[in-house]
Amino acid sequence: MDPECSRLLPALCSVLADPRQPVADDTCLEKLLDWFKTISEAGSSLLLLQENPCLVELLFQVLRPQDLSARVLSFSLRLAGIFAAQEDCFQYLEGELLPGLFGEAGPVGQAAWTAPTVRSGWIQGLRSLAQHPSALHFLADCGALDTVFSLQGDSSLFVASAAGQLLAHILGLSMRGPAEGLPSLQAPDWPACAQKIVGHLEESLRSTAPPQVTQALNVLTTTFGHCHSPWTRVLWERLSPLVACLLEEDPLPAAHSLVDLLLSVARSPVLSSDCGLWETLAQTLRHLSPTQAGPLALGILKLQDCPQALRAQAFGVLLQPLACVLKAADQAPGPPGLLEGITGDSVTVDTLLSSKSACAGLLCRTLAHLELLQPLPQRPSPWPQAPLLGAAVTILQFCNGSAAPASNVGGRLCALLAGCVRVQRAALDFLGTLSQETGPQELVTQVFSVLLEHLRSPDSSATVLKKAFQATLRWLLSSPKTPGCCDLDPHTQLFLRELLPVLQKRLCSPCWEVRDSGLEFLTQVTRHWGGQAGFRHVLLTSEVPELAEQLLRDPESYVRASAVTAMGQLSSQGLHATTASPEHPGGQQKSLLVELLRILSEDSEGFPRRAVMQVFTQWLRDGHADVTEDTERFVARVLQAASRDLDWEVRAQGLELALVFLAQTLGQPGSHCPYAVAPPQATLHSPPAQALQALCRVRLFEFAFRALFDCDRPVAQKSCDLLLFLRARTVPHSGPQEAGGSPDVVSVEAALQRWRAGEQGPPLGDLEPETVLAVLRSMDLEGLRGALAESSDHVEESPQSLLQDVLAAVGVLGENQADCY
Repeated sequence: MDPECSRLLPALCSVLADPRQPVADDTCLEKLLDWFKTISEAGSSLLLLQENPCLVELLFQVLRPQDLSARVLSFSLRLAGIFAAQEDCFQYLEGELLPGLFGEAGPVGQAAWTAPTVRSGWIQGLRSLAQHPSALHFLADCGALDTVFSLQGDSSLFVASAAGQLLAHILGLSMRGPAEGLPSLQAPDWPACAQKIVGHLEESLRSTAPPQVTQALNVLTTTFGHCHSPWTRVLWERLSPLVACLLEEDPLPAAHSLVDLLLSVARSPVLSSDCGLWETLAQTLRHLSPTQAGPLALGILKLQDCPQALRAQAFGVLLQPLACVLKAADQAPGPPGLLEGITGDSVTVDTLLSSKSACAGLLCRTLAHLELLQPLPQRPSPWPQAPLLGAAVTILQFCNGSAAPASNVGGRLCALLAGCVRVQRAALDFLGTLSQETGPQELVTQVFSVLLEHLRSPDSSATVLKKAFQATLRWLLSSPKTPGCCDLDPHTQLFLRELLPVLQKRLCSPCWEVRDSGLEFLTQVTRHWGGQAGFRHVLLTSEVPELAEQLLRDPESYVRASAVTAMGQLSSQGLHATTASPEHPGGQQKSLLVELLRILSEDSEGFPRRAVMQVFTQWLRDGHADVTEDTERFVARVLQAASRDLDWEVRAQGLELALVFLAQTLGQPGSHCPYAVAPPQATLHSPPAQALQALCRVRLFEFAFRALFDCDRPVAQKSCDLLLFLRARTVPHSGPQEAGGSPDVVSVEAALQRWRAGEQGPPLGDLEPETVLAVLRSMDLEGLRGALAESSDHVEESPQSLLQDVLAAVGVLGENQADCY
């Protein structure tokens, strides 16, 4: 321990032990515990206590009758556990202290025990000290296990969960020594702690109270999930008959916890070879309700080694709700061999029709499970793509009222699902996932048709429209003609002709979220298909580009930002329809560049300004026509605006643009990373004087030097990287005559000192390349980069600072001795 911390420690312990002193907040106490844990793990806890007896005295204060706050009592219990985790220190504290803290005579019988914080601290302290055989003997003798058993049913969910995890930990610890080397060791020969815990689990599994059954199942789930030793097989063989008996009860108690346990057992490399386990899983699938069976079926299908018959049964359980939907719409559930026999049983139908919430819940969970299963390599094969597409389309038709019910069940589903946003979102997500594979053209046509219906419908909510746009984009991009081909296929082109008028309508929506979703869709589809002749023709004959440009002045900042991105993409592809274009002859051409510069300089919100900087950076990188017309003037104007911006992300993006211009001006060779400090010597070449002059003319150096001392660390780091790259490309080739202390160099260095101190100061004015090179040579950029890489609170969060803050809060230290942060 640091000497200064040792000096402050007695005062800290006195403050914590004094009920009259205001207690430090929970954050400080947590940091103190972290610090003590770090010290203990790095060395001897026993030596720490011997060198700092005030810590032992603090722990003894808990044993004395006084009004310690619940936070300090919890802190002391956890601190004792941290120290007692080492066996020699445990033995040092065992005599009076540990029984007084964790035994029957401890806080368990005090008034403070009513505080969940104290009960939680007691459990966490036991969890920390339960690391060695001495702790097991202590737990068996002091009665702590009975208290842990009772805390499993605690009113605080955090305490109850921690109690169950502690039991699983103690069980694993008690079996670590004797059973690991003796796989055949039977339960009667297990250590006392293990036998007591297992007896408690057996009693709980036989209980008629569902909470007790749930507690036992949760402990077993944790045990089998974390421990894969041979003794777990003996434990499962002993308890599995009791677990199987649960399946005979109606209703099934603790179904969710039972599913978690069975999947935990099935994933265990020690237990998964048990044939009886697969039969139990199959039996459980049959006994669970459709809502409960879904997670188990998905878990079974995710297993690497699983009998094929069980996989087929699990997949059938997942597909049953969709089979019911297809049958209700008078559609066959699929070709023979795919969904054969899966027509939806009466229980599933009853669940679907019982209420709107039950119907929506079952369908949403089913679609979510299948969406998770679709990309997995162990998914069932063959994958029933066509039936699943049909089911997703049919569900969406039920939701928007376009389905044709073929029975009373179909009519009831129409009533339950009409306008159900929750189901629409889930079905659209699943439909988008299915776009990764193809399907029959007739079905694909139905997919585009139902998507168009949802995009057109005045009843579609903003969330549904966003999901519909996303699914539409995924299906468009998965069409047979991929981006880069000469043109789109006829079906896609026809769909686009129908889609663009809908997009126009949505860009005029009174709901800003809808306008925003439409712009995002326009940006993505233009990015992928901007070079396709068919797409260009359809887009430019519509009013979409003009509407997107009008949204640059939208009252909502998110929409303005999306409009900036969309217009930047359209302009990059030559799709910015101006009044001078062939489709709109006559009139005067507008300048998008001027409008974006206006937004960068005048918009009151940060999102649109950030979007402008990203567009400008991409334009410079791609050689956009408006940029190459006068690149230096463009860069100078953008950097000037970015340097004055109060949003640090705008300033950081300005540095990204400066880096692109710097690399282009200096002729960056090959694919060398611009952030590398020292490029290979073979690629270095002396930059032409006119290149450095260009950098000076756009005021790039002043922008970078100011950013170097920016109050926002990411900006300063980016500037440091830029200047390191520049120096690596230039300074090694500058002559020694450039290193003098000219007046210009002195004035620049003086300005840097002012900026470092937080002063603004006048601009640097026009700089000469020689001045810049000399300043770069004199700066310790590597040291600055190292300082910036450190956490901004590395000083304030030191242990010494933490102790000073706690003591200053109660007036033990003078005001000038406390850190303020």
